[in-house]
Amino acid sequence: MSQELRTDYEFNQRHLLGLKDYSADDILYILDQAAYFREVLNRPIPKIPTLRDKTIVNLFYENSTRTRISFELAQKRMGADVVNFSSSSSSAKKGESLKDTIRNIESMKIDMVVVRHESPGVPHFLTRCVDASIINAGDGAHEHPTQALLDMFSMRQKTGKLAGLKVVIIGDILHSRVVRSNIIGLVKTGVEVMVCGPKTMIPPFVEELGVTVSYNLDECLAWCDIAMALRIQLERQDHGLFPSLREYHERFGIKMHHLESYPDFVIMHPGPINRGVEMESEVADSDRAIILDQVINGLAVRMAVLYLLAGGTRG
Repeated sequence: MSQELRTDYEFNQRHLLGLKDYSADDILYILDQAAYFREVLNRPIPKIPTLRDKTIVNLFYENSTRTRISFELAQKRMGADVVNFSSSSSSAKKGESLKDTIRNIESMKIDMVVVRHESPGVPHFLTRCVDASIINAGDGAHEHPTQALLDMFSMRQKTGKLAGLKVVIIGDILHSRVVRSNIIGLVKTGVEVMVCGPKTMIPPFVEELGVTVSYNLDECLAWCDIAMALRIQLERQDHGLFPSLREYHERFGIKMHHLESYPDFVIMHPGPINRGVEMESEVADSDRAIILDQVINGLAVRMAVLYLLAGGTRG
């Protein structure tokens, strides 16, 4: 059955720069829309031409596989005209500024820009340069809002709720843009959040975001409904923050014996997984993991975001 929606709800957001500027109602409304698009993806012909008059540019200055493909597939499933921009084959290599690049692209009459960049704040900067709607697909170690939305959608799909859930996020809390967006969105929607990892990878004052901190993995897994492991982002570290990957796995990696000791928690991971580091390979492939569900749910969530920011309403 189709997801029931509040037909009187006014979604007034023009951009998706991060979840900080979104209310709990905005977030839940996106998730409700995503439930409809998830049903669309189950149809024999999983397409709906709601963006057939829109032109969208995917502006990726940083490497991406899952996010870029997910956005592009979502756009094509909705009938949009899609332009893919890669900095490695563009005039950026010749010294062209980001501002000039985006203004040249906008002169081609575009409606939306999906941007990923290694520098925090670039999506906000683009809103001052162009009139198109901007969607943040990851800016440095700042935010990754659509990943958080798909994680929240997956949690609600699996458990039937968000408010009251207990979620632990394990790993590289310091460098992860995923965890920042998740904390903001989860706390706003009534989820209890705990973070866990080496002390060197827990940012100062993280408790001020409304979370608790633990350095004991077993304590966290005994407490939580959902355990989300994060990739160790070695590319964002200036120096080693723990002795070795082997030691990290011993202290903070989810193992099969954890599944036997704590039979209730669900396993998530935003990808890509480093098997044998964040979790044992058997854990990632177990029936307790919903990692592949997160991937297909990401497509539905991005379809919902594109639709709403393009001015769509479904009631």
